[in-house]
Amino acid sequence: MAEDTWKDYKENKRFKPSPLKGLRVLEVCTLVFGPLGPAILGQLGAEVIKCEIPPLGDVTRSLIPIWKEQSPGLIHLNPNKYWIGLDLHKPEAQEVFRELAAKADIIEDNLRPGIMESWNVGYRQIKEINPSIIFISKNGFGQWGQYAEENRPSNDGAAQAFSGYAWMSSFPGQPPLKNRLFICDDYGALMGEVAVLSALHYRERTGKGQFIELSQSENIMRTMSWVWPYQQVTGKGAMPAGNRDVSICPADTFRSKDDIFVALAAPAPEEFKGLCTAMGKPELAENPRFKEHLTRLKDENATEILKIIADWVRTKTSQELEALAEEYGFAASHVYNARDIVQDEHFRERGFMTDIDDPIYGEYLDHEFPVMMSRTPPKRKWTARPVGFDNEFVARNILGKSDDDIKKLYECGALGKWFDMVGRRPPPDWDGKAGLIMKR
Repeated sequence: MAEDTWKDYKENKRFKPSPLKGLRVLEVCTLVFGPLGPAILGQLGAEVIKCEIPPLGDVTRSLIPIWKEQSPGLIHLNPNKYWIGLDLHKPEAQEVFRELAAKADIIEDNLRPGIMESWNVGYRQIKEINPSIIFISKNGFGQWGQYAEENRPSNDGAAQAFSGYAWMSSFPGQPPLKNRLFICDDYGALMGEVAVLSALHYRERTGKGQFIELSQSENIMRTMSWVWPYQQVTGKGAMPAGNRDVSICPADTFRSKDDIFVALAAPAPEEFKGLCTAMGKPELAENPRFKEHLTRLKDENATEILKIIADWVRTKTSQELEALAEEYGFAASHVYNARDIVQDEHFRERGFMTDIDDPIYGEYLDHEFPVMMSRTPPKRKWTARPVGFDNEFVARNILGKSDDDIKKLYECGALGKWFDMVGRRPPPDWDGKAGLIMKR
């Protein structure tokens, strides 16, 4: 049944409609936390207009490594957007933004509290010209409260530290461990779009827009679900536990015979019995210290069973362990590195890891939207562009500006384009035409 539903999905999805077609999003975002949210909507079919302060634009343009004069991070984070260089410090640019806002459904920013208002394009100002607007502001600590009033800056690392995430991610007795991935940015961006789509549903029923605020630190705390009741019930502070899961047992990461780490878990009764049988020690499943899960979780019992498993895992290769897991019904997978993921045929077959062919940046490997939809599939149409790349298209086709109007906006500095430096300019082999909106 599943095979029939997804037959030729990769080949046919570009011909199918998009679920958010007809929605227009205005974005004033930088780095990861801000732009990822509109990118999600863009891959679902919304028209996203990314506004950058020219000539430097999004800070992500400066993140290493650099490939074809651009940061792959920017390319990965910003598919399917129109790019305008709009200097919102200038009154003329603010007026252009208001004209766009009057025609928009959603506005997203991730600036510090009060910045959009100081540019005369905050929620209260925009709702006067577009009462149905959905306006989301995302930053480290929200729009109000002590830390917002202190105007504290934030980023993913700061949010990991402030929320306790870095502390909980470390090993006992070791320094806090910052996740190298931008987990607070990514999760916060995703939660923001859940709120945006909820607000759209409310607007469909009532015709009313609304203001959404999102705190990066509060959002990542949402992932630490067991920490708060644990502290309340036990009266003890939750402590770091490394790769060991303190909520289920056994669940940890072990070193195999071939020096590859394997994540293994078997908390359910049948899973634990299967693991004990695979180890050649079926009697452990009936041992009073290990038979019941709550008993097994007691620290002295968990420590003992994890040691038994660790000693056994050291006698098996990672492939042998995965085969035994499949045979006996417990979970085991070797720890993938980035190269393993890229080369894994499973992800290639499903189209998750896919070759992108962009008219400016050429062919490169990236992952697709991580959700499949049989009738309205998400899709990537194009990727990032230099600052102000689509100025003329947006001004003419969306706002109806004349060539003379556009010239005046450039002359006063309201509109601008990229600076001639790495991360901002097009790649050296760009022909001056490829990728322009009229060519897409």
